[in-house]
Amino acid sequence: MPISRRINKIGVSPTMKIAAEAKEMKLRGENVIDLSVGEPDFPTPLNVKEAAKHAIDKNQTHYTFNQGTIELRTAISNKLKKENGLDYPPGDIIVSTGAKQSIYNAVQSLVHDNEEVVFSAPYYVSYPEMVALAQGQSVIIPTTEESGFKITPAQLQNVITAKTKVLILCNPSNPTGACYTRKELEAIAEIVDQNNIYVISDEIYEKIIYDNFEFTCFASLSSKIKKRTVTINGFSKSYAMTGWRMGYAAGPEEIVKAMNKIQSHSTSNASSISQAASLEALTGPQDYVEMMRKEYEQRRNFLHTALSSIKDVSCYKPEGAFYLFPNISKYFHKSAALLKIDNSFDLAMYFLHEAKVATVPGSAFGSEGYLRLSYSTSMENLKHGAERIKDALSKLS
Repeated sequence: MPISRRINKIGVSPTMKIAAEAKEMKLRGENVIDLSVGEPDFPTPLNVKEAAKHAIDKNQTHYTFNQGTIELRTAISNKLKKENGLDYPPGDIIVSTGAKQSIYNAVQSLVHDNEEVVFSAPYYVSYPEMVALAQGQSVIIPTTEESGFKITPAQLQNVITAKTKVLILCNPSNPTGACYTRKELEAIAEIVDQNNIYVISDEIYEKIIYDNFEFTCFASLSSKIKKRTVTINGFSKSYAMTGWRMGYAAGPEEIVKAMNKIQSHSTSNASSISQAASLEALTGPQDYVEMMRKEYEQRRNFLHTALSSIKDVSCYKPEGAFYLFPNISKYFHKSAALLKIDNSFDLAMYFLHEAKVATVPGSAFGSEGYLRLSYSTSMENLKHGAERIKDALSKLS
């Protein structure tokens, strides 16, 4: 077989699989409501787009520093100081082609063969695959809606061994939207400090939080924790810039240098035009970010109420991100016509073909019994989508 064994061990992102099938159905003229992909439905802010056009007109279309332009890294440094109370010189910051690449580079830089990386389930679908590509071992802590989909210090301590190297913390969470309070993070930080492990803190949904929840950046907890943390963030979610592929990481100098090495031999620098746009996103007006956040909060409230009203469906109300993760396990082992529902993938496919609503099975995130629904779409789509889901479930017996 010509393909390497480590590549054969990983699969294609399940979220992209469902989204691809939904798009194919749309191309055939079917009226599919897509609640599967976590992508803002808002356009990129006008000032950001204009900055990109200006960069092109000024011929800023060549290679930049591999690590990112000094102007953008300085702006990120200023953002981290002003908003998160963190001092990082531009040299301790790296700009990458999306937050996903930043996480990948961090995992590759920190994890040796067979070292353990801890994260909770439900998890972002790419975490275990990234660990596998680094030839590390994933150690998964299960959580439930009863626990608010959050790990406890005791759970973390119980899985730590001599091989444990990294904890990946997604806060706010994809796929649940759960957020950790400062007190909860401080308790986790104690375990991190006691066991000398590193943390990759995925904070890409930092600005999408609700109900006056106060977000806390993990690295800001103490100087000791800062030295053991790589903070991941980006522009895709907060500024509706998914297609621009812009993310960044800030962390200890030696780790960022290692990440820079990897990036220099893989993608090199992120797009020069996207970097110019991202500089404007950070330094320009921020009212668009708040407008989107308010709209997401209204959508969350509506969809949470709609799903919770369906018989035998329970749904945690998240503090952040733009996902709901309802428990639909009571519909397992039911059927409609010749179709039998045995798991979350079956139910997701049933919704796609029967109700013309695209969702993602909880199994893709390591948590069977749930579905992920994104409310980063119009209120009209959410209303029709909720009605279709309710109707489809009523047909199961």
